[in-house]
Amino acid sequence: MIPGNVIEDIRYRNDIVDVISSYVTLKKAGKNMKGLCPFHSEKTPSFTVYEDTQSFYCFGCGAGGDVISFIMRQENLDYVSAVDFLARRVGITLPSFDSTERDDTTGRARVLEMNLQAAKFFRDMLYDEKIGAEARRYIIEKRGLDTKTVRRFGLGYAPKGSMLRDHLKKLGFTYKEMVDASLCGKGDNGYYDFFRDRVMFPVIDISGNIIAFGGRAIGNNERKYINSSDTPAFKKTKNLFALNFAKNNCADRLIVCEGYMDAIAMYAHGIDYAVATLGTAMTSDHARIIRKYTSKVILAYDSDEAGQKAANRAFGILGEAGIDARVLVVENAKDPDEYLKKYGAENFNRLLDGSRSRFDYFLDNLSKKYDLESDEDRIRVSGEICNFISEIYSRVERDIYTAKAAKFLGTEKQSVAADVDLIIKKRDRARKKSSTGEYIRITSGLSDRVNRDYAKSPKTARLEEDVIGLLMTDQSFYKVNTSGGPLEEDDFTTDLNKRLFAFMKPYLEEGTFNIGLLPSEFTPDEVSRVVRMMTARKNVRNNDDVYRTYLDALRQSKNNSDGGTSSLEDIITKKRKNKS
Repeated sequence: MIPGNVIEDIRYRNDIVDVISSYVTLKKAGKNMKGLCPFHSEKTPSFTVYEDTQSFYCFGCGAGGDVISFIMRQENLDYVSAVDFLARRVGITLPSFDSTERDDTTGRARVLEMNLQAAKFFRDMLYDEKIGAEARRYIIEKRGLDTKTVRRFGLGYAPKGSMLRDHLKKLGFTYKEMVDASLCGKGDNGYYDFFRDRVMFPVIDISGNIIAFGGRAIGNNERKYINSSDTPAFKKTKNLFALNFAKNNCADRLIVCEGYMDAIAMYAHGIDYAVATLGTAMTSDHARIIRKYTSKVILAYDSDEAGQKAANRAFGILGEAGIDARVLVVENAKDPDEYLKKYGAENFNRLLDGSRSRFDYFLDNLSKKYDLESDEDRIRVSGEICNFISEIYSRVERDIYTAKAAKFLGTEKQSVAADVDLIIKKRDRARKKSSTGEYIRITSGLSDRVNRDYAKSPKTARLEEDVIGLLMTDQSFYKVNTSGGPLEEDDFTTDLNKRLFAFMKPYLEEGTFNIGLLPSEFTPDEVSRVVRMMTARKNVRNNDDVYRTYLDALRQSKNNSDGGTSSLEDIITKKRKNKS
C-alpha cells in the first residue's frame, strides 16, 4: 500500500482545478468551477469542481471523487497507476510495487514498456531485407505510401510464427504479461503471437505512449483487420488512432474515418486533422474525447450500406455531445483513401467543404431507398421524416427541417408540423407514465446498484449517508461526545456504508483521513457515492449538535422494529392516499 501521507502530498501538489482544466473547460460559478462532464454527454454543464474540498461531482451522471479518482476514470488507469501518473506530473518518484501488491495483474507501465519493444521489433522486421519484403511491397506499391509517412506513423511488420513471443521472452517479459498486453494468445499448444503476417499500425496516445496495435493482413487471412484487445493501457472505446497528430490541428474541424489507412492517406496528402476509430463504432466516450478539441466533425465513412448505418449512429452520439457533425459524400470511390489516389487532395478538400448536414444526408438516403413517385412510398417516407424531426430538441431547428421536409415531400408545411407535434405529444405521455414508476423505484432505493441494501431500509440508509457526509466535511465530528458513545461499525446496516466506515475509522482516530485513500479499496461508483454524501452536506448547517442529532436518529432508526423499511406497495399506497 502507498502510505497515506504520500497520497496526501501527491493530492496537495496536484491541484484538482489545474488537473481537470487540462481535460475540461471550466468556468467560475460562485466559489466553485463548472464545465461539461467528460464522463457523459451533456449540453448544459452539470460537472462541478470544488476547490475547497479538492473534489468533483457531476449532478448529471453521479460521477465524483478527488483528483486520483478523476485520473482513474479519465485515463482508464488502476489506482496505483493513477497515483504514479500524478506523482510523475509533479516530479515525485514512487517506489516500485511488486505483483503481489497489484493482485498479480500486469500494470500499465509494464504494458507500455512491452508495446515499445514490440513496436521496435515490428519496425525492424519491416526493414529486414528478406522477412519484410512482401510487407514493404504492400505498403509502398499497393497502398502508395512514401517512406516519410511510413516512419511518421511507425508502421511495421509482424512476421509469421511466434518471433515476437521469443523476442520479448529474451527481454525478460513473462508469457502472462504478453497475454495481458494483447501481444500473445494462449492455445492448446502453448503461447503464440497474436499478430502474425500483418502490417502493423501502432496506436499512440496524446502523451506519445504506444498503447495498442492494429494489424492488416497481407496474406490470405479471413480477418483483414485485427486490433489489440483492451489492456491496462488501452480501451478501444476511449481512444482514437492519430489523435496525437490531429489534436493540434483540428480546432476548425476534425475528420473521423473508419479505418487506419483512410486517416493515414489524408496525412500523406497534407490533410493533418483526421482520426480513426479502433475497430469499433463511434461511442459516447469517443464523442467526449473529440469535444475537448473541436465542436465540428466530418464523418468520412465508406459509401456502402454499412458505412451509412455507422454514419447515422455517429450523428446521434456526436449530437448528444453538442458536436456539429456533417458527413462526407464520396462519389466514384469506395472510401476516402481510394478517392485521394484517384483525384488528389484539392478535389478531396472540395468534397470536405461540401459535406452534408445530418438532415440533408438523411433525405438523400430516403430518396435512394424509396420511389417518391409512389403515394405509398411517400407516406412511408413522411412517417420516417416526422419521426426524425420529432427527436430534435430545438424548436428553431425543427421548424427549418419541417420546411425542408414539406418541400421534399411536395406537401404543406402545416401538415408535416401537425404530424410531428402528434408524435411528440404521444412520446411525452409515454415518458410521463414511465417516469412515475422510475421515481418510486429511486425513492425506495430499488434501482440503487451501488448500495444494494438501500431498498431494505431506505430511512436508515439515508441517515447513514448523512452521518458519513458529515464526517467527510469535518472528520473531527468522529470524536464528538455522544449519548451512545462514538460511532461504530454496528451502527450501520448497509454493507457499503459499513465497509466505508470500517475503512475510514483508523484514519478518523488519527485525524488523517482524506478521500484520496478511497479508490484503493472502493470502486469508482462507490467513491462517487461518498462524494455525493459529502456534497449533500456542503450547503447546510454542520456542527457538533447536528452530528449528534443525526447519529441519535440513525441508532433509533436501526433499533426500530421495522428498521425504517418501506415496501414498494407501501410507497404506492401512501402516494395514492396523499393524492386523494
